Amino acid sequence: MASLTLMEIAQLTRGKILSGNHGRIFSGFEFDSREIKNGDLFFALVAQRDGHDFLLDAYRRGAKGAIISRDVTPPHSDFGLVKVSNTLQALQDLAREIRKEKELKIVGITGSLGKTTTKEYTAALLSSQFSVLKSKKSFNNQIGLPYTLLHLEENHQIAVLEMGMNHRGEIRELTTIAPPDVAVITGINPVHTQFFADLEEIAAAKREILEGASPGATAVLAGDDRFCLRFAQNWSGPVILFGQSPECSVRISNLKLEGWGGYSFDLIYHREKIHLRLPVVYQSYVYNFAASAATASVFSLSLEKIQKTASTLKPLPNRGEVIDLGDGIHVINDVYNSSPPALEAALDNLSPLPARRKIAVLGDMLELGVEAEKKHFQIGQKLAHLGWDLLLTVGPLSYNFARGAFASGFHPHQVISVDKAKEAAEKIPSLIQPHDLILVKGSRRIKMEKIIERLKQDFQGGKN
Repeated sequence: MASLTLMEIAQLTRGKILSGNHGRIFSGFEFDSREIKNGDLFFALVAQRDGHDFLLDAYRRGAKGAIISRDVTPPHSDFGLVKVSNTLQALQDLAREIRKEKELKIVGITGSLGKTTTKEYTAALLSSQFSVLKSKKSFNNQIGLPYTLLHLEENHQIAVLEMGMNHRGEIRELTTIAPPDVAVITGINPVHTQFFADLEEIAAAKREILEGASPGATAVLAGDDRFCLRFAQNWSGPVILFGQSPECSVRISNLKLEGWGGYSFDLIYHREKIHLRLPVVYQSYVYNFAASAATASVFSLSLEKIQKTASTLKPLPNRGEVIDLGDGIHVINDVYNSSPPALEAALDNLSPLPARRKIAVLGDMLELGVEAEKKHFQIGQKLAHLGWDLLLTVGPLSYNFARGAFASGFHPHQVISVDKAKEAAEKIPSLIQPHDLILVKGSRRIKMEKIIERLKQDFQGGKN
């Protein structure tokens, strides 16, 4: 991490030192007091919760200083306090200055779906040859991206960063902190539709990653996406397309689902070809891998290194990971989030898998605006047409899954509807039989992970 004195931090954030030793060195930075390590600098961010209320907790956990925006009493006479007008802006300014001081290539990744998986796979591929910093978890917003950059070390050569948004202008702001040398767009889909009039508006918001890219940057774009193809036509710099269409220089062909063993496929890597297998049950993971391979090609990574790393890749936690409960029972843990295109793809991808019965445990999909009920209803219809056997809905919007399923031939005995994930967790164990497949998916605020925890407890004794 960067090592800066309190005085240097004050200068870079345009702040005023109120207390503490001006020469004290900080190399750890946190905005969550629970993550504080001894000697860290705490950023008292003001968001849903006011970080100033956790200053004492940060001190007790080992913080030796803090960035603040309102008057507070130092918890100790030697505690460093730097007052700024806006603590979030200070976090961003500090990250921007630290990034400027390093010879570093930035890979920026956005898109409606698959950002985190593409980020993880890209970092894994590039780490076979380079020293790579990557975004922690799904830290892809105005807090998470600068926070990631504060963890830069001297040996880092590439930073692989997610850039997320749910409003226009957010990605543009992120590019002012870290202008991408490689700008990746995984595709444009109808998510966060509560905040956008149509797909054109979503596409315009995602295009900001190109508008804010470094001079001469390479665009890595989904070659099967009509918006990305339009971006490619209007991009003056180098372009690499990935996907299945013949125009893609990094291309997937002969894609086959090999049961619970995952997908096998050929990867055409510019003028080379290799046969690969990924132990995943969602096609989207294969596309994410292709995006990652296309990004790796910008850095001239060899196909041999790509092949070697591919054998180690797995589904990300809570994003389509397969949990074996024994007796042939497989749970698809996809509780991180949910949207209409992601849920439809999950139902499609899982339908061909071998199972005695297929059970969908589905929570509300949020941020859909006026189309929320319609989208839930349509997916309920799709679920019935695909031949799923049972449906357990969680939340008030999800009752529309049931309505759609009834409209397409489901019987009342095939559906259970509850209000909370806790209730679903209590009901689901008694519904499961040997050789069942159970998909558990919903938006984050529905807390569908409670269902996964209960299944692990009942069938595995709490083991992962």
